[in-house]
Amino acid sequence: MSLDRRKFIQRVGAASLASVAVPRLFADSHSPAPSSSAVLPSRTPLARRAFNPLPLGSIEPLGWLRDQLEIQANGLGGHLDEVWADVGPNSGWLGGTGESWERGPYFLDGLTPLAWQLNSPYLKHKAQRFFDWTLDNAQPSGFFGPHSNNDWWPRIVMLKALTQYYEATGDSRVIPVMERYFAYSLRELPNRPLRDWGRYRWQDEVLSVLWLYDRNGDPSLLRLAQLLRQQGYDWRAQFEHFIYTFRCTPQYLGLTPTSGLPDRAMQTHGVNNAMAIKASPLTYLLTSDPQDQQAVFRQIGDLYRYHGIPNGMFSADEHFAGRNPSQGIELCAVVETMFSLEHSIAVLGSAPLGDRLEQIAYNALPGAFTDDMWAHQYNQEPNQVEVSLHREPWTTDGPESNIYGLAPNFGCCTANFHQGWPKFTASLWMQSSDHGLAAIAYAPCRVRTTLGSTHVSVTEETNYPFRDQITLRVEPASPVAFPLHLRIPAWTKDAQLRVNGELQPAPTPGTFARIQRTWKPGDVVRIVLPMQPRISRGFHQALTIEHGPVIFSHPIGQAWLKLRDRGKASDWQVYPTSAWNYALATNEDNLASTVRAEEAPVTTGVFTAANAPLRLHVPAAQAPAWFAQDGVAQPLPEGPVQTQSPVEEVALIPYAAAKLRITAFPERKSGA
Repeated sequence: MSLDRRKFIQRVGAASLASVAVPRLFADSHSPAPSSSAVLPSRTPLARRAFNPLPLGSIEPLGWLRDQLEIQANGLGGHLDEVWADVGPNSGWLGGTGESWERGPYFLDGLTPLAWQLNSPYLKHKAQRFFDWTLDNAQPSGFFGPHSNNDWWPRIVMLKALTQYYEATGDSRVIPVMERYFAYSLRELPNRPLRDWGRYRWQDEVLSVLWLYDRNGDPSLLRLAQLLRQQGYDWRAQFEHFIYTFRCTPQYLGLTPTSGLPDRAMQTHGVNNAMAIKASPLTYLLTSDPQDQQAVFRQIGDLYRYHGIPNGMFSADEHFAGRNPSQGIELCAVVETMFSLEHSIAVLGSAPLGDRLEQIAYNALPGAFTDDMWAHQYNQEPNQVEVSLHREPWTTDGPESNIYGLAPNFGCCTANFHQGWPKFTASLWMQSSDHGLAAIAYAPCRVRTTLGSTHVSVTEETNYPFRDQITLRVEPASPVAFPLHLRIPAWTKDAQLRVNGELQPAPTPGTFARIQRTWKPGDVVRIVLPMQPRISRGFHQALTIEHGPVIFSHPIGQAWLKLRDRGKASDWQVYPTSAWNYALATNEDNLASTVRAEEAPVTTGVFTAANAPLRLHVPAAQAPAWFAQDGVAQPLPEGPVQTQSPVEEVALIPYAAAKLRITAFPERKSGA
């Protein structure tokens, strides 16, 4: 099949949004990771990681987080193979004649952690079919996967799925298959080098290569990692001299209706850049070069300086699109940015990367789904005033880009979005290089691991990110000394840590606080991360209101129009039924006195308008000069803006809860 993703521009999507209930698919008990999946530090001569990821199955979601995973499992995440032929029984990754490129591996890469975190026999069975066919049909040469497609790229994705599956099950077939495939790659790559997507996404294979090297110490794997790096695109060089500082048009990129993606288009492609965030940290493991260690911060800085939008992401719809909050970001880019940040934190131990991870996870990730996760958007907009079949404002995408559906615009996100919540869950905690535990991000969960020879369980009780208190209940099998590293977000002030009621030294925002002690069964750590509304400035000096890691938006009235039925799924357009063009009558100087917070219980569906756990009420006035054209909010007027409209109180809710929304507002001119 053709690997030319340029064809996505003409593709027509297909369905999503459940109309029927589905049964509960998972058990209440948690199945811990097998003992064969030990936590392994970097093997010499690799540089040492700051934190070592825990094997899949070590972290059990609780509270609202488990609810999110269950919603995903009851929606497309658990039923995609039943409603979408590309990952159905005729998939090339099941030995059939159907789709044989990236979609089966993408689906499996998210289905696997979802199935084992929920301990779902139903979902495990679905995943097992793909693994059994892949492992049992690997060739003696080392090649595996569908014979009809020998592209390197889809196998890079399948390798990530295989590493997770091994961690969860200890299946003895996995390591030999990976060893033979990497030997095959080392032989074949000199004559059949990386190309297209594989050339720009080489770092994702290096991740699996180093995973295996930490387990078997085979020096040929280091040669393979270096070869992949040499054949792959030099992302560090791109951001040392970053030239893509503007909205990229098809003409600038050299795109035509019949062309493939030229290098300029690949280098500005949102998902490529999302995956590439981990390139320099992984290279640092190979080189121990401090410049590789620091390059990711330059990379992230440029992405957000020139293309940052107010949902925690950078714009790319499909290519870099500037800072206008009416531009979009592809869902694949959201989940791949999260995955890159998770591994970058592991290597570098940087607390600010955790802040960015949480902001994406608690805003852009759930912001792309219907409440029941039976439909998703390809592109989401921070200022999204209509969801409909329009060509604007996308740089290169098609008219279905922001409808809610099964496979709008292009099916990659349909297959790939499933990794977001499960891999975030798997990265909440890691082991630190000083033989302790590190809290990377905060959410209700339970982590089980072994420190030294002592089994340790920590239960995290919290309604974060909607509340500021976190309780950790530490339960070692017997008293054991180890350090506990707790991320203190840069946005908080006067954070407090208490151990068994005793106040600890004041932690520094933007760092990991370290508590070293001998922990005993029943020890309790209480964390308070005070949250106050704050303003961030963006495009045309627009105001966005944040509270902790959550971004707040004004919800626009919605009228949903079904485009087509897709069995259990449907495609939807959404049209506005209320005013949205508000200018906020507040700023940094009077924010505390003009914003009123209203709490509600933290129950199920925390990212829905009906169950939003927190609302902010702010003064605002309509700005009639700001309007929509072709379903798109026009660029914000540069503030402060003059308006004669009366000031009224408007409600803001968490970004992801508002399907139509305004997130970046002009400021109303004082006295207007």
